[in-house]
Amino acid sequence: MRFREPFLGGSAAMPGASLQRACRLLVAICALHLGVTLVYYLSGRDLSRLPRLIGVPSPLQGGSNSAATLGKPSGELRPGGASPQLPLDASSEPRPSRGPGPGPASNLTTALVAPTTAVSLSVCPEESPLLVGPMMIEFNMAVDLERVAKQNPEVKVGGRYAPKNCVSPHKVAIIIPFRNRQEHLKYWLYYLHPILQRQQLDYGVYVINQDGDSMFNRAKLLNVGFQEALKDYDYNCFVFSDVDLIPMDDHNTYRCFSQPRHISVAMDKFGFSLPYVQYFGGVSALSKQQFLTINGFPNNYWGWGGEDDDIFNRLVFKGMSVSRPNAVVGKCRMIRHSRDRKNEPNPQRFDRIAHTKETMRLDGLNTLTYKVLDTQRYPLYTKITVDIGKPS
Repeated sequence: MRFREPFLGGSAAMPGASLQRACRLLVAICALHLGVTLVYYLSGRDLSRLPRLIGVPSPLQGGSNSAATLGKPSGELRPGGASPQLPLDASSEPRPSRGPGPGPASNLTTALVAPTTAVSLSVCPEESPLLVGPMMIEFNMAVDLERVAKQNPEVKVGGRYAPKNCVSPHKVAIIIPFRNRQEHLKYWLYYLHPILQRQQLDYGVYVINQDGDSMFNRAKLLNVGFQEALKDYDYNCFVFSDVDLIPMDDHNTYRCFSQPRHISVAMDKFGFSLPYVQYFGGVSALSKQQFLTINGFPNNYWGWGGEDDDIFNRLVFKGMSVSRPNAVVGKCRMIRHSRDRKNEPNPQRFDRIAHTKETMRLDGLNTLTYKVLDTQRYPLYTKITVDIGKPS
């Protein structure tokens, strides 16, 4: 009996049946291997395991500079021992970007990680989806500022706020001229902070307190607020508000527009209507550039009245027009009070208004003088006490 096939070319040949079985087994293993690979590929599961499945070494493995094994989440792959970069969520602050280190491994790591870790915030919508519309405004309850601060936990020290879920293009400094109006300020903070947050503004609140007992000068305090706020932040919009005015509809946005904005257009004091076409008092908004173009506000209106008409004239003389919300959206309530001492009507106001065109180049930001006496950053606002001098 013969146990071998005849010699072929001088070398021993494998038995035919055994060779056939070995080939079939090899084909089956290859098919199974390919099938598993395709399943992982098509299902999108843990693609980082593909090199191991198909037997190809990963470019991130096997070297002394390897940051992590492929079994770890992609967010943990870090060149050069850099700390993990976490994705930005609704509660995190934007972090400064950190560039990848040198070398091909660093570039590959960055390419893999970027889609899951670099989440940038979008710009806030033109109209906030958080607005509620008309609101009931009452002044018959006591206001506790500590409670107001707890009810507005996202407002930072100094009265600063920025939206968490989007980037607001409106960086607004709200300037309030002030003296001896603490109760009115409480109502303003109670109502306005929730409104301003719903409007998705990047804002800060500045209360500019006039020191001493000389005649009150609203416009000069507003000039001071403009200068001092810019030392804190790169504001691009300035809302100038009396402390006793509260909007009745949060669609009346405290921000700037392409033209100077008059916000308090329908006050209950005037029967919810505009007292006269040129009226620009109460609450108004100007962009930084608009404010600089008119040389700010006048410094020489001591006592009540006249400065808002002077401001309106400055805008007109510089070729600007005033924009306003409609009389329904623009409704405001005023806290009733008697006229303050040392804020009696200015008897010179009419003569000064008549000469705005000649005086605006020589009276404003370029001639502003004052001295900051104290700056206090409270939970809901920044209070700056200043000496602005006396009438000459």
